[in-house]
Amino acid sequence: MAVMIRNEVFSCFVFYGVLLVIKMYIIAVITGQVRLRKKAFANPEDAVRHGGLQYHREDPYVERCRRAHINDMENILPFLFVGAIYSLTGPSLAVARLHFVVFFMARMLHTIAYLLALPAPTRSVAYTVAQIPCVSMAVQVLMAVAAYA
Repeated sequence: MAVMIRNEVFSCFVFYGVLLVIKMYIIAVITGQVRLRKKAFANPEDAVRHGGLQYHREDPYVERCRRAHINDMENILPFLFVGAIYSLTGPSLAVARLHFVVFFMARMLHTIAYLLALPAPTRSVAYTVAQIPCVSMAVQVLMAVAAYA
């Protein structure tokens, strides 16, 4: 473990990866808080606890928060896998940092665009920009291990 932490690229990856995981936790908390404020519960037992079965319902903004969280899981989890492996292939720190920062900033913009319902195509552009470093890292990982396939 100490060897990995001394790897500057891996440490840079861990920094941005942990920030993204924290962002996912924050979106989960926001979703829960919006559920409470809007009294829109996914489970009948939660609705009963907070006023009655009439609150076992969907709310458009709760669903928006939930979709933002699901989208994070669909995109950040693969980034964490590919980015970790990429970090161990020996890329330059500057290039690797660029990959991580672009992904991080694009995902932040994506979340902001989702939660604030910013006009199209803000969210889809942010999504697409975040895919570029992921594809780049995946291709570089595949090239690094192709000889062993």
